[in-house]
Amino acid sequence: MTLSLFDQFLSPVVCWIPLVAIAITLPWILFPSPTTRWLNNRSLASQNWFLSQATSQIFLPINPPGHKWALLLSSLLIFLTTMNTAGLLPYTFTPTSQLSINMGLAGALWMGVVILGMRTQPTHSLGHLLPEGAPALLTPILVIIETISLFIRPIALGVRLTANLTAGHLLIQLTSTATLAMLTIMPVTAIFTGILLFLLALLEAAVALIQAYVFVLLLSLYLQENV
Repeated sequence: MTLSLFDQFLSPVVCWIPLVAIAITLPWILFPSPTTRWLNNRSLASQNWFLSQATSQIFLPINPPGHKWALLLSSLLIFLTTMNTAGLLPYTFTPTSQLSINMGLAGALWMGVVILGMRTQPTHSLGHLLPEGAPALLTPILVIIETISLFIRPIALGVRLTANLTAGHLLIQLTSTATLAMLTIMPVTAIFTGILLFLLALLEAAVALIQAYVFVLLLSLYLQENV
């Protein structure tokens, strides 16, 4: 039976129970918990350093009222980073390769940012629909274009994350299949293909980290417009 290349992105089901929930919650157990000691261990110190650096870069252009979202966006960054990188391990499942999960995250957070802007400063939020200094004749068209671009934002967030992870996993699967097939026929070529596979794995790990950071960074930019 020949399997499709996209079968790896199907949510595994055992006894009619989707295992995507376990894939989402299980990696959180591996995170180190804070201790009461004066000096932290290396894993906790590296985690705190990563969070502090990422949070400072994300919230640098945001006004102080938007800093209330620091805990939510930092948790989202850890969640996406863990889900993206955990899917690179053998016999694992990548929940963030599912468009439904990414669209659910992007749509809910984007809607929260928009509602916050409409509630706190509706004039400023609605002012983004019409660029300053636009001609009066182009006002209806510009408002329609800006409204469409506003509603496309959550779709772009979800599709970008899904497409990048899906493309990387497909490249790794194709390269690994070719390496295994040429191992007995052309061993020398299989060695070079294996080196390429190793480089692709490193690239995919970097893409997983970058895409998590870009997802949270774009949400912070949307938050900046509404705070």
